[in-house]
Amino acid sequence: MKLIDFYIIKRYIGTFSVMLLLFIPIGIMVDLAEKIDKLKEKEVPLESILEYYIDFTWYFANLLFPIFLFLSVIWFTSKLANNTEVIAILSSGISFFRYLRPFLLGASFIAVFAFFAGMFIVPKSNQGFNDFRYKYLVKKEARDTDKVFQQINDNEYIYVNDYDPIRKQASNFTLEHFQGNTLKFKISARRIRWIEKDSLFRLSNYKKRTFLGDGEDFEVEIRKDTIFDFKISDLAPVNYIAETLTFSELNEFIEDEKVRGSSLINSHLLVRHKRWSIPVSAFILTLIAVAVASFKRRGGMGVNLAFGIALGFLFIFFDKIFGVLVSKSTFSPFLAAWLPLFLFGILAFFLLRHAKR
Repeated sequence: MKLIDFYIIKRYIGTFSVMLLLFIPIGIMVDLAEKIDKLKEKEVPLESILEYYIDFTWYFANLLFPIFLFLSVIWFTSKLANNTEVIAILSSGISFFRYLRPFLLGASFIAVFAFFAGMFIVPKSNQGFNDFRYKYLVKKEARDTDKVFQQINDNEYIYVNDYDPIRKQASNFTLEHFQGNTLKFKISARRIRWIEKDSLFRLSNYKKRTFLGDGEDFEVEIRKDTIFDFKISDLAPVNYIAETLTFSELNEFIEDEKVRGSSLINSHLLVRHKRWSIPVSAFILTLIAVAVASFKRRGGMGVNLAFGIALGFLFIFFDKIFGVLVSKSTFSPFLAAWLPLFLFGILAFFLLRHAKR
């Protein structure tokens, strides 16, 4: 049986690789056809375009990973069934669950690769992909720069009316320092600006009120150079920053964002959950594909492929819908990442029971 295991695993990984090699160039061509007018209008350098499509390759493969995997398993399993190879394997006395073993081993190889790619390779590609989009293609700002409120540590809160990431400055700055529930001092300025060469903040129309029991101390300066316990970029981090961080960086970033009370914390948590859920989806989708495609049907492979495409896009649909719910409401990031897998896991259970019979 080891020979059959090796044969199925080789077909599994080989078909998945071919599926990627076929669809990624198609995705690049469709994307280029859609954006070529904007690229010409912006006179984007050829080198930047080439770097963008290298990053796009990883982004596209990670985005449609479930569909590529699902279709590849359905394709080669349907061929095994049409060639009566599945019947021969099961007729030799091999149980259906033993027949599943090489498929799960193949899914393990793909899942491990997807895990490490999602944790360490795809984030860097996402950085280049999103930077290019917001620089040349997308009109809206990549940050929430108006009326920014952040908790920067256990005791301090900051607020700015608007933030300019290019000039690294913000207007109507306020910092409040608490001890427990008591406000100890409050700093305000008409404008705050980061001075790169001196590594400090420059505040215009600086005011500081320090509360001392029943009285208070009031300090005013036209210009004040000082340092704070935050970076100027913390005022308004880019919306997609979590997607560009590796495993350890993302964990540290999320802990900092929790302390600061970031309004984007649920979106960041969703990114972390999906880095774990996507590799797990390889096993569930493999089980569904094998259960569906292991036996001959009227209409042959076409019926199986149609079912696979429909189910694959349904999986992506659920994934996107729950992602929108997280960003637009208080829907749990954990449920958004894992609920589609739970629902498809139930489907896999019933399909396997039916296939076993």
